[in-house]
Amino acid sequence: MASKSAHIDTFAKENLPDLSLWPELILDHPTVIYPEQLNACQELLEKTIEKVGESKLALIAADGNFTYSQLLKLVNQISNFLINEGVVAGNRVAIRSPNNATSVAIWLAILRVGAIAVTTIPLQRAIELEKIVAIAKVQYAFIDSRFTEEWNLVTNYQGKTYVVGVESDFNSKISSLSTSFIPCNTAADDVSILAFTSGSTGLPKATMHFHRDLLSIADTFSKHIVKPTKDDVFCGSPPIAFTFGLGGLVIFPLRVGATSVLLENAAPPLLLEKLIEHKVTCLFTAPTAYRAMLPILQGKNLSSLRRCISAGEHLPLATWNAWFEATGNKLIDGIGATELLHIFISASDDQIVPGMTGKPVPGYQAKIVDESFNEVPDGQSGFLAVKGPTGCRYLNDARQKNYVKNGWNLTGDIYTKTSAGYFKYESRADDMIISSGYNIAAPEVENALLLHKAVAEVAVVGTADIERGMVVTAYVVLRTEYSPSEDLRKELQDHVKSKIAPYKYPRLLNFVESLPKTTTGKLQRFRLKN
Repeated sequence: MASKSAHIDTFAKENLPDLSLWPELILDHPTVIYPEQLNACQELLEKTIEKVGESKLALIAADGNFTYSQLLKLVNQISNFLINEGVVAGNRVAIRSPNNATSVAIWLAILRVGAIAVTTIPLQRAIELEKIVAIAKVQYAFIDSRFTEEWNLVTNYQGKTYVVGVESDFNSKISSLSTSFIPCNTAADDVSILAFTSGSTGLPKATMHFHRDLLSIADTFSKHIVKPTKDDVFCGSPPIAFTFGLGGLVIFPLRVGATSVLLENAAPPLLLEKLIEHKVTCLFTAPTAYRAMLPILQGKNLSSLRRCISAGEHLPLATWNAWFEATGNKLIDGIGATELLHIFISASDDQIVPGMTGKPVPGYQAKIVDESFNEVPDGQSGFLAVKGPTGCRYLNDARQKNYVKNGWNLTGDIYTKTSAGYFKYESRADDMIISSGYNIAAPEVENALLLHKAVAEVAVVGTADIERGMVVTAYVVLRTEYSPSEDLRKELQDHVKSKIAPYKYPRLLNFVESLPKTTTGKLQRFRLKN
């Protein structure tokens, strides 16, 4: 019998891909069997409280520390606020906030009332936010008071906006509301979040994830690889708007009753300071941050650390070796994708082979295929294909056909597999640039540069970099009335920062006379790559 959807607003259901375009889902693994009716918020709060008690510390954050009982009461007050404001199950609700207790409570409340959470990162600019609003048809938005300026420039948003954070009166608004709220009786396969990922064309894609998906990443990767307990203290740098951060800093700790330290600013020196202060045991960050912390580890007591998880970009063997030598911790490498919500290939403890990503996480399957989708022999490179309890479902996007082939998810990564079943990363297969854990679409940077009056043509590629994995590199053809100069280079870099998220700007910008093209005029980016 099919689950009964609780969605009154059926936008998400109506915009799911046709079932024939879905990947095959593996839903019979023992750790991912769930009831037909399931609310992820209830599972992460009430069900966890039953195991660890109300007084267990859930969150440590800049805006306060919360026990599980206190967090549940705050989530219930926000849930009542949402209902009073007219939110119904299936509505899309955006969050624009740094990592803190308020943003986590809002996210949980959105799930609790059966609505759909749409998280954004504070670094995104109006032009990027407008695309998210248009694709997700966002109807409500919670914006931190420190990040309202860019939101106010979003021209296509017609919904209600609520300002939250230190410079708002949101807490006083909800203080008189009931601390009780019965969770919406959502179906396990009701859409719970829309997570956006950069498209290789520059147009973002909304990935659609169900309530059961949120639990399945905790019950596969976290349970079998991270192996957390209620006594663990989680911390990390990725925004919870990224699914790597959402899993590692919210879902995984709440699933087992652990504590999460949320940082609004997680620059490596500050991250290191908080690891020591709070005796963090489970760390989630990208290889770039591990490398950045290495020179400042001297004399620091990191004895509490027992799990260091690396994802978001390729983990070089040199970084793995240096971190192990400095701390005695074996970095847990992993590859995940927003399309599959979290990590699906990894290894921990004695199963780790330095330089290898690992093996498929229990519940997932993976293989290497050629362009005709034939599986290739061990040791031969090819395209990584994956399937498991989570999988790609783009919201009303023709690119679904590119990501899913023959029931498998094609991640866009080139891998090899050893005879022992270990998967080794080789490169990306597309024009996606992965720098310091951020996915950056080359065409999006190109479009931003073309908005400057001096730029006639431009091509953007990723260049290998020891510190960041890759850096955004632009090749610019100037209009005839402009001449190359250091001042103009900086002006163009600052221009990109003003148009799209600053981390996407070209750290390397080269002035060239022409760009490589085919005889039909198509840009050949591959000829510019090192």
